[in-house]
Amino acid sequence: HSLLNSTSLSCCHIVALTVKTPTHSKTFNRIPLKHPSNTPVDQPGKPLSIFTCFPSNSIVLCDCVSVVLVQGNWDVTYSTQSICVLKGSTVELSCTYKYPSGHKVTSTFWFTTKYTDGNPVNLSDDPDYRGRVTYRSDEKNRHTLIITDLRESDSAEYKFSFITDQTGGQWIGQPGVTLSVTGLQVEVIGGQKRTLTCRTTCPLTGNPTYIWYKNGESGEENSTPQYYNQIFREYEVSWGYQDSYTCSVKGHEDLHSPTVCVEGQYCSRVTYTQRRICVLKGSSVDITCTYVGGSNVTSPLWFSTKQSGWWRDKLFPEDLTTDPGYAGRVEFPDQESTRYRGPFTLRITDLREEDSDEYRFTYATNLFLRGYGLPGTTLTVTGLQVKMSPDTVTEGQNVTLTCITSCPLTENPTYIWYKKNVTSPKASGQSYSITNITSEDSGEYYCEVRNGGGSVNSSALMVTVAEVGGLQSGS
Repeated sequence: HSLLNSTSLSCCHIVALTVKTPTHSKTFNRIPLKHPSNTPVDQPGKPLSIFTCFPSNSIVLCDCVSVVLVQGNWDVTYSTQSICVLKGSTVELSCTYKYPSGHKVTSTFWFTTKYTDGNPVNLSDDPDYRGRVTYRSDEKNRHTLIITDLRESDSAEYKFSFITDQTGGQWIGQPGVTLSVTGLQVEVIGGQKRTLTCRTTCPLTGNPTYIWYKNGESGEENSTPQYYNQIFREYEVSWGYQDSYTCSVKGHEDLHSPTVCVEGQYCSRVTYTQRRICVLKGSSVDITCTYVGGSNVTSPLWFSTKQSGWWRDKLFPEDLTTDPGYAGRVEFPDQESTRYRGPFTLRITDLREEDSDEYRFTYATNLFLRGYGLPGTTLTVTGLQVKMSPDTVTEGQNVTLTCITSCPLTENPTYIWYKKNVTSPKASGQSYSITNITSEDSGEYYCEVRNGGGSVNSSALMVTVAEVGGLQSGS
């Protein structure tokens, strides 16, 4: 918990001696200990001895340090202490908090291990989480952290902190929630009869049901991670030269394991160049996959998961070109030259936000009537929006304009800032800061974003700078 929740701190005598010892950490920690009389730390108003740890090349001697706790209760209670979820999914971490009467909460946020100038970094400001973090709160002091498109690097301990309007009114709930993010991997064991297991690096939270796919077609479901053949009622499979397998978890059917061959490396399987793509509305995108197998592809076809309303037969996908919503916007570059072995490319132009979906490749060979490439590529199409901070601006303040998208853009986008009726660009980067703003800075600002899919401009934001004591608006 935070020592900022105290009303007084007294230190009688401190001597710091520098010693030549290996420095493994520069972290400053405050470690609360019990009072010599074993006074419990949860009794407000009682002195509490504190040992303060300075950098590891110093020894600190204190002969009198005490803290007096404020009256009232401070607490953060998490809904769970640990959770294991799938890579690519969304997780919600929740807590409730309380504080003494007379305080008003001014700030709430979650953080992991990053600090700036001794203060924890709000996840919503962390570049590693940009576009993937949202907060939800209610009047009952319940706060929820939502992280989308989870990555294995997101595995960490997450803590909640809140700040009040009183001096020293800051609290950190610890220990926090340990989040583990795992992918799925099919493990193949055995000889002629082989056992398939859908592996994770941590036990998935809840009671997952596993779904198995043979050659891209959905098949067996099982409450255990082992493949179970319902027809032969056995946990083993007889290997086939062309057979490939992948697994997913019910409720997350779009998050498959990589495809594996039961025998050798030449079973029929499809690999997508990118698992997720975020691109700008109005631009174009190429979705590409490669095919490996013992037979040539005889009829390649691309489709989207929500396109099935246009199919004549729900069991047999139809090409995107048959959907009126994509008319004149779908291309298959170099398809004739790559028809039999790939790579296979789907190009969609003049993108719309309703084009956001999962796109899959399906194919036929002389051995398969139809094979599927699962999972597909998830495409998110986003618009651009300019936001200003702070919301109200007067002369002399520092202002930051930020170009916002609903997802992290793919292909290292370039951001360029313009002011209407001014020829030359004002700045580059996702954010544009104006220091010591004046009335001459008033005007309409917009950002241009460039990447491999083209160039798109945001709508303009009108910034009106008011005189000191006046009002301002951004619209």
